[in-house]
Amino acid sequence: MQIVFMNRLVKDAGSEGEKLAQVWIGEEEGTWHLGWRDLEMTGEAMDTAWYEGGSWNEMLYIYRHGLAVKLGEGFRPLIDGTFHEEEELKGRSHAVQKLYCYSELHNNEELYAELSAWRRRKAASERKAPYFIASNRVLRLISAFVPHTIEELLQPPGVGESKASEYGADLIEIAGTVQRSHEFPLDWVNDALDDQSYLSWTYKQKEHKYKQDLDKYRTRRTMLKGIYEGMNLQQLEQECGLPRRDLVEALEQLEKEGYDTERLIQSELEEVPNEEQERVWAALEELGDALLKPVLLQVYGEDAGSGSGMEQRYERIRLIRIRFRRQPGTHRSVG
Repeated sequence: MQIVFMNRLVKDAGSEGEKLAQVWIGEEEGTWHLGWRDLEMTGEAMDTAWYEGGSWNEMLYIYRHGLAVKLGEGFRPLIDGTFHEEEELKGRSHAVQKLYCYSELHNNEELYAELSAWRRRKAASERKAPYFIASNRVLRLISAFVPHTIEELLQPPGVGESKASEYGADLIEIAGTVQRSHEFPLDWVNDALDDQSYLSWTYKQKEHKYKQDLDKYRTRRTMLKGIYEGMNLQQLEQECGLPRRDLVEALEQLEKEGYDTERLIQSELEEVPNEEQERVWAALEELGDALLKPVLLQVYGEDAGSGSGMEQRYERIRLIRIRFRRQPGTHRSVG
């Protein structure tokens, strides 16, 4: 086997000294091999196989995820450029990332639970998804830094003028009852975080991201294979282990990437009456294709947005919308 890449890593094990390891990629007769090797001080080595197969892309996803796990455990590469990509996240400053890190390591769980309960009530009363009210990350920032005024609420990232105007009073009322041991502005956070804690948190973020990337890659590969073999959504549910709604979203993404998904769409719409499909198409032409709910209500009536059958109706609209978006000259809405 020919080794095409290798990097050596070291981990501070305290009283046990240093732990050494290697991550390597090899190729043999068209098959890629990826592995991790723990190096003992006695000279012995313990190998763990991470991947063996013919897909360079799948191996690369596994390499990134597996390595991020090891870096999160404290291993550090002796050669930089481990991930072969830009290390800094675009559009996010180093200072902002440290605020996120501090909030996840030092948030007030009791306050976070209270904010989450408020978000659920607000989402229910306004008939919105909870993340439209505030993301988990924003609630963690608030629970960690405990703003007592609107001006303080605007300092951490994630709460703009619009959100502060709409929900700021509620958030300040909840957070204002909690004691805090720090002040605003938040420029002290940079010194409060030690380098190793921040670095480990950064690699944990990468671990999560690369796990998502790997899962998406495998789902896409399984779906393409299933479509080629003539599977329907029910069969793909079993193959991918995902609910139908997620599969339809993945199907829309495949279509955007230029893959032919018509065989699956045709199979799923075979039992949908032509007259119903024509009404959905006409509604898409009239209302645009950005929002599904107006199309749902126009085609199926005012009561169609709830109760049994709602998910099936939305699914049908989304499948027909894929076809609609293929046609040149159709009225497209941006949103």
